Amino acid sequence: MKPRIILAQTTLADGSSLELHEHDGRKYLHAHGQQWAGTGNVIAEEELAKLGTHPFRPARQPRVWVMGLGLGALADAVVRALPQKKAEFTIYEPLRELTQWQKSFFSEREYLRDSRVRWKSQLSPSDLAREEGGLHAILLQADACPMENGKLLIDDKRWLGAMRDSLQQGGVLGITASRIISGMYQRLRRAGFDVVEHFVESHPSAKKPRRYPIWLARKQAQERGPMAR
Repeated sequence: MKPRIILAQTTLADGSSLELHEHDGRKYLHAHGQQWAGTGNVIAEEELAKLGTHPFRPARQPRVWVMGLGLGALADAVVRALPQKKAEFTIYEPLRELTQWQKSFFSEREYLRDSRVRWKSQLSPSDLAREEGGLHAILLQADACPMENGKLLIDDKRWLGAMRDSLQQGGVLGITASRIISGMYQRLRRAGFDVVEHFVESHPSAKKPRRYPIWLARKQAQERGPMAR
C-alpha cells in the first residue's frame, strides 16, 4: 500500500488545518477530515472553464475572474480556453499559502507564467461591484470559494449582488462543486440570473460514476443581443 505524504500544511482562520497531500502520484487538498480538489474535481473544473468561457471566444478582450484558487486546475483551464492576447484574467485568493503551493508543487501550470493573469489577495463586495458591468465571466469551484466571516461568498447576498453588478449584460457566473448544493438554483435566480444546471461525470466508464454539478448563471439582459463585445 502506497503511503500518503503531507507535502505542505497551514492553519486556517478557524484554527483547523489545511494540508496538501500526495498519494499514488495524485495531489489533493485535505481539510476538516475531507479530501477535495481531487481528480474528479479537476474534470468538473475543466468542463466549467469550457462552458463558462465559450460565449466569449469571439470577444477581443474577454475579462474573466476566478474566485478561489484551490489547486489551480480551474484557473489553468480558463487561461487555456481563451487565447486572445488582450484577454485579462484575475484570480482572487486570500490564502497566500495556496499561491505558494502552486508555485512549489504545480510549476507546470501554464497560468503561472501567463502575463495576462493578475492576482488579488484582498477584495470586498464594493470592490467587485466597481467593475460595473465590465466582466464577461466569474467562475468558481464552491469548495475553493473564499470565505468571509465563516461564510462562503456564494452564500452571501451582498457578494452575489456584487458578482451580478460586475458582469456585463449576458455575462456568466459559473459554479461547480463536489456535491449538489441545496437551493443553489433558486438562490441564483433570486439574485437576478437566468440559470441552467448541468452535470459532468468524473469517470464515465465507471459502473457508478460520480456526478458533479455545474450551474451556469447568465446575467439577465435588458436588451437581448450578442453575449460577446
